Amino acid sequence: MLKTVISLICALFLLIAGELFESFFVQKQFDEFDLALQTLYLKADDEEITKEDVLAVQKNWISKKRLLHMFIPHTEIKEVDLWLSEAVSYAKSDNFEEVLSKIEVLIEMCEQIPNTFKLKPENIL
Repeated sequence: MLKTVISLICALFLLIAGELFESFFVQKQFDEFDLALQTLYLKADDEEITKEDVLAVQKNWISKKRLLHMFIPHTEIKEVDLWLSEAVSYAKSDNFEEVLSKIEVLIEMCEQIPNTFKLKPENIL
């Protein structure tokens, strides 16, 4: 009986530790990506954005998503890919208004996606 209780406590501890690591890691990756997006947003708002700026942020995202594939659903990663690709396309045509709208959505996604991995009652039930 004591071994069973100790095993359950150990399993619970490992689950909580794993969840905390996952949550911290995902949040850190999206915080770093969000910082790049904020800089990009300021450039787009001043209409100083270039295709290379957006491609640099896209390259940053590609490096992050390799690890994120282990933690978050592929559909969420694909959605970020889509919005970022659209921003690249609009930057190529100097459509600053559309680039801004795409970056705004990406910034919001950087806030919302990590929230789905935090240890909260709404994420557990």
